[in-house]
Amino acid sequence: MLMTRTNTVYAQSARFDHATALSEDDMRRLAPSIFATEAHHSRSDRFRPIPTIEVLRGLQREGFSVVAAKQCITRLDDRKDFTKHMVRLRRLDDDKKYQVGDTVFETLLKNANDGSSAYDLLAGMFKILCMNSLVSQTDDMDSLKVRHSGDVTNKVIEGTYRILDTAEHSLKAPQDWPAITLNREERQVFAEAAHTLRFADAEGNVATPIKAEQLLIPHRREDTAPNLWNVFNVVQENAIRGGLTAVGRDANNRPRRTTTRGVNGIDQDVKLNRALFTLANKMAELKQAA
Repeated sequence: MLMTRTNTVYAQSARFDHATALSEDDMRRLAPSIFATEAHHSRSDRFRPIPTIEVLRGLQREGFSVVAAKQCITRLDDRKDFTKHMVRLRRLDDDKKYQVGDTVFETLLKNANDGSSAYDLLAGMFKILCMNSLVSQTDDMDSLKVRHSGDVTNKVIEGTYRILDTAEHSLKAPQDWPAITLNREERQVFAEAAHTLRFADAEGNVATPIKAEQLLIPHRREDTAPNLWNVFNVVQENAIRGGLTAVGRDANNRPRRTTTRGVNGIDQDVKLNRALFTLANKMAELKQAA
C-alpha cells in the first residue's frame, strides 16, 4: 500500500514546485531569529553577531531567493530571537541550470547569534515530487564555516558562490543513481545501515521494534523502481519524517505500540541527511566498480 504524507515545514514555507520565494514577513513568522542584529547577552565582546537578514538581503541582490526557513525550539524565552536557524536558498533566475528532473540544487545557510552555531554553508537538494529536502555530501566540499568576526557578509556571499560551484557534483546523484539497480540483498544492506544511523545510541546499540525493512516502504508509485536514487529517497524520507509504527515490549514486558517521531532538530537533520547521502554515494561507487 502506498501512502502520501506532507512535510509541513516546507509545505507551509514555500511551494517548491512553483518556485515561490519567501517574503521577509514569511521569514519572520517561521524563524524570527533571522532578524537578530545583536548578540545574545551571554556572548563576550569578542563575539561579533552576524545578522542573517542582512546577509540574505545581500544574497538576494546577487540573485539568490529564500525558499524555506526554520529555527530551533528553545525553552529559554530570552534566546528565541537569537537561536539557531536554517535557511534554504535557490537561484530562481536560472533554476533549470541547477535542476535534474524534479530535483533542484539549493544552498543551506545555518547561523545563530547565541553561540549555539557557527555560520555554516552547506550544499543541499530538494526533490519536488515528494517535498523531500536533502543535504548532499561531496568530495568537493563538506561545508564552509564563517567565523563571527571580520567582514562576514562578503565572506558569506563568497562562500555561497563556492557552494553553488559544487552543484554539478551534487546533481550527479539524481542524474546517475536512477541507472543503478539494487537487488533485494543490496536494498536490505542499505536499509540496515540506515536503520543503525537513525536509531543507534552513542554506543551503537539499537533498541527499537522498528525494522530496517520498514525504511524501504515507498509512499508513491513513482518511487517503487528498485534503483539507488529511489531507495535513497525512500529511506531518507522514512528516517527523517518519522511515522513508522511497530509493537514492542515495555519494561513490564507488556505490548506497546511505538511510532517514530520526525527528526526536527536542525543539527540532527543535517547530520543524518549527510550520513545517508554518504552511504548512498558509497553504494554507487561499489556498484559502478563491480
